[in-house]
Amino acid sequence: MAYKSLNSITRSDLEALGISGDVSEKLLKDLNEIIHSSSTPPETWIQISRRILHPNLPFSFHQMMYYGCYKDFGPDPPAWLPDPKVASLTNVGKLLERRGKEFLGENYKNSISSFSSFQEFSVSNPEVYWRTVLEELNIVFSVPPKCILEKDTSGDNPGGTWLPGAYLNPARNCLNNGFKRRLDDIVIRWRDEGSDDLPVNTMTLLELRSQVWLAAHALSALDLEEESAIAVDMPMNVESVIIYLAIVLAGYVVVSIADSFSPREISTRLKISKAKAIFTQDVIIRGDKSIPLYRRVIDAEAPLAIVVPARGSSCRMKLREKDLSWNNFLGKARNLRGVEYVAVEKPAGAYTNILFSSGTTGEPKAIPWTNISPLKSAADAWCHLDVHRGDVVAWPTNLGWMMGPWLVYASLINGACMALYNGSPLGPTFAKFVQDAEVTVLGVIPSIVRTWQNSNSTSGYDWSRIRCFGSTGEASNIDEYLWLMGRAHYKPVIEYCGGTEIGGSFISGSLLQPQSLAAFSTAVMGCKLFILGEDGNPIPPYAAGVGELALCPHMFGASSTLLNGNHFKVYFQGMPTFQGQILRRHGDLFERTSKGYYRAHGRADDTMNLGGIKVGSIEIERVCNSVDDSVLETAAIGVPPPSGGPEQLVIAVVFKSPEISNHDLNLLKKSFNSEIQKKLNPLFKVYNKNKTQESSSCCVANVNVYVCVFHLAGIICCDSTFFTKDGHK
Repeated sequence: MAYKSLNSITRSDLEALGISGDVSEKLLKDLNEIIHSSSTPPETWIQISRRILHPNLPFSFHQMMYYGCYKDFGPDPPAWLPDPKVASLTNVGKLLERRGKEFLGENYKNSISSFSSFQEFSVSNPEVYWRTVLEELNIVFSVPPKCILEKDTSGDNPGGTWLPGAYLNPARNCLNNGFKRRLDDIVIRWRDEGSDDLPVNTMTLLELRSQVWLAAHALSALDLEEESAIAVDMPMNVESVIIYLAIVLAGYVVVSIADSFSPREISTRLKISKAKAIFTQDVIIRGDKSIPLYRRVIDAEAPLAIVVPARGSSCRMKLREKDLSWNNFLGKARNLRGVEYVAVEKPAGAYTNILFSSGTTGEPKAIPWTNISPLKSAADAWCHLDVHRGDVVAWPTNLGWMMGPWLVYASLINGACMALYNGSPLGPTFAKFVQDAEVTVLGVIPSIVRTWQNSNSTSGYDWSRIRCFGSTGEASNIDEYLWLMGRAHYKPVIEYCGGTEIGGSFISGSLLQPQSLAAFSTAVMGCKLFILGEDGNPIPPYAAGVGELALCPHMFGASSTLLNGNHFKVYFQGMPTFQGQILRRHGDLFERTSKGYYRAHGRADDTMNLGGIKVGSIEIERVCNSVDDSVLETAAIGVPPPSGGPEQLVIAVVFKSPEISNHDLNLLKKSFNSEIQKKLNPLFKVYNKNKTQESSSCCVANVNVYVCVFHLAGIICCDSTFFTKDGHK
């Protein structure tokens, strides 16, 4: 759609958007004042977003203002600019105000103009940077590290050894009194779906400590071997956070399993991790539906299960003879209620959490987080999202995905409060929770934002307390994120992209830099990025280009082992070198623009990102290939829409016979849907916007190739399509 320049907009243009005459006159008067007082398009846009735009105006008017302002600007127009006064009050701003000249010498100007130089400093001076950040985070070591980074000279471990000699417990650091935090500070706010008109529940640091200690004592009473793996397969609610922290505090290893997984996927993860026990919930309640989670755990032939009731104090079904209810489990430590549990301190490189990321071989990669990974999560939040004491951080996620543990550490280690909604994040009840919990940092995935916008589910709720948004999981869309910013009076969206094996992010945004919609503004602190050209080698630094992304090998908190794979082969073998150091493979395609921003272009390997969940194409194909005897072969392909945003799934089906009716094709779609939900994830859905959508066919090796457009989504299904009627992109 073509938009007018701002000085060409008339009253009739605004009335055509549904804005009344009186309001139109006032808006045009204010707009005219801004145009004449601003010297640059970015300055004009910032004044418009602050003085004119608000959530109650039609979004089409927001678009008219944004695109009209930047009509002749070129690529990467900034949607948000840092304010010098506010920037000086951020975590990084305060640090640079105190020590900027110490770090950067006379080149230091101020926290905004010197931010990029500070990022480069963090890469070239890891000893100084990470020691400083760990002090800022008030990290407590029972034994301090000999140094920050011990580089490997043999080549066996290109990432080196971080914090050698150190002993610590990250759960203890979540529960300590850093940041002048008081025991009566609220550290968790939550609400159960269905209780949306009741006050938000709260838990203080004192209460959280007491409950984590009790659960840790009860765990010790189970007489498990030291460092045993214990799974958590639950929604992300207060009980699951208590359980997670108790497992870590007691020196065991959490096995993260998403509560949406099928019995087969649960079983796979239990076997790979050799879990000795599992915490789960009897059912998951969503609206008027009751989803049997404990039943799935039984079908997965899980070991000892401790079952938490979704509502009330007793479980809704009979337990296996060996299993324990939550109350009976805690009863094992009833005499120790209120008694401090002394944290089990372990080496920095010891495992604390086993998470899973999709592989291209059909079996998920088992990625151990060490005691350093939580510090990476907390450090990213401290620097890039400016999380600090007084913040309330909400991020709809699950402990089965890395953003669940990330949220625990990013909020609690930074002295902030986490906000948990035990229900669907897609509707108005979640929007109301964001308002009522007074959320200041709201994390999203693009699929959720699209649903909010399409359903207008945020309408009428006050999100003005939000300081910034975080976005991860998928590539985002410019218009959807312009809409999102407008819900909170144009607070910035900090794009945040990383991976389970990173412990956080490698590329992000910053509150000390201009932010462009659906774009990243910086490599994260301590990380150097490389874009590989067609010859497989890095393109020149700061040059524009598109290619597979590679990372510097020395990344604080990044993985160095896999439980079920050769870590060196997966991440380093075959990679180019830079200044004598082998680069680390990541697998994403990225573009570096002419103005220095970065944009994501999906995966370079056979892994797809669907609805915020990474899934290997071979995993989908394995299920689809066995659905029907008429199927010879399938190919699962993730394709980003032309307008940007989350990947959508295309399944190409090769049939054994060229004759197949539309009726048969519809049955096949239903079979795909059923089997994918049963064998991979109940949240995955095969979706086709146009029920009468045609498929194309061509003759290849004497068989007809039918291309059927589906949409597979991890949390929701988006209803856009990017194929023409004949099936071509």
